[in-house]
Amino acid sequence: MSKLIIQGGHKLEGELSIHGAKNSALPILAATLMCKGESVIHNCPVLSDVDASIKILEYLGCKIKRDGSTISVDSSNIINSDIPENLMNEMRSSIIFLGSLISQCNKTSLSFPGGCELGPRPIDLHLSAFKKMGVSIIEEHGFLNCSRKAKLKGSKIALSFPSVGATENILLAAVTAKGNTIISNAAREPEIVDLAAFLIKCGAKIRGAGHDNIYIEGVNSLTPCEHRVIPDRIATSTFMSSAAITGGDIIIKDTFPNHLWTIFPIFEEVGCKLTLNKNSLRIKGNNQLKGASTIRTMPYPGFPTDLQAPIMSMCTIAKGTTIFVENIFESRYKHVCELNRLGAKICVEGKVAIVYGVDGLSGATVRCTDLRGGASLVVAGLVAEGDTEILDIKHIDRGYECIEDKLNSIGANIKRIETSEDIIIE
Repeated sequence: MSKLIIQGGHKLEGELSIHGAKNSALPILAATLMCKGESVIHNCPVLSDVDASIKILEYLGCKIKRDGSTISVDSSNIINSDIPENLMNEMRSSIIFLGSLISQCNKTSLSFPGGCELGPRPIDLHLSAFKKMGVSIIEEHGFLNCSRKAKLKGSKIALSFPSVGATENILLAAVTAKGNTIISNAAREPEIVDLAAFLIKCGAKIRGAGHDNIYIEGVNSLTPCEHRVIPDRIATSTFMSSAAITGGDIIIKDTFPNHLWTIFPIFEEVGCKLTLNKNSLRIKGNNQLKGASTIRTMPYPGFPTDLQAPIMSMCTIAKGTTIFVENIFESRYKHVCELNRLGAKICVEGKVAIVYGVDGLSGATVRCTDLRGGASLVVAGLVAEGDTEILDIKHIDRGYECIEDKLNSIGANIKRIETSEDIIIE
């Protein structure tokens, strides 16, 4: 068990690089199951969620080699078609293996996935799409028992919501299905485009990734390839929030600013200055941030729900009031109580959170509630007076590669402490 201790009050200055996108690496690793042979994936971040994916691949029979941020997956000899409950429970994204497995195996069985508790995140869209493609699904005792009597068949699938996970799962199932598949109201995130780029390198026929409609022409099989994962846009934005809240001045390298254009106006509105280049950006904070206009989380290219928590932290010390409206997940304000423990003034009513800017925050012991909520506590701790002790940082490690090392390299003072004690916060 680990915790972070942050000594607040240090202005961030310097340069840092961004690791590969977690939300891109996970579906690409799942896709390697479909490529008989060795695929080489570069820029894979060192995260616990990636480790969980590797465990699943190894259980299924893949041979894995890792050298830093490069992972080689040899899927020549798949020996299992199920995923044990203990492996499924390690992360929510484990459901992404269903599309690959059912495309390659006549039957598969897996439990409902685990991960952050952000309220209901039903996988109905995944399952209804698979049923249209010829999959029989029986749900019993918390397990999904899936089978097919023939090759998956291409279908016209209209999503009622542009779900990222459903779009990815349908893509994985459709690329080797018989006939053509059209995904309408598809998710448009850069991670969808990256998955499609990997699959196309493997021989898939896909058009329209990144747009509302995606067209897939099924092929008989895929072959291995070499691919580099895109930079993590959520990590980039989290470090931008860290610079802004401390009044810092940092350069972020190895990132794609064109994936973040919808959030830049918020940083400019609160008083930051941005300089953008093709693969890097500079953000210069302000000694007195200003409150932002109403921020509404929306599917891409709208404001990402994954950034609601880190940017909320930035707004806690901004002069004025900022209103957040969470339109994606029902329970994504669990970090608010922890931020208020640090001295923030945030009120929540349903899907609306009102952030009243305060003069400053003060250190306290807080607990991570989920991945992005944990990141928000790190951002707040950077500016809080005194020491902030953050518990349950396993959530942070799911999506940020050695976050303390990254921030310490640009002037933060953060220590990771190993402890076997269970700490109770009164």
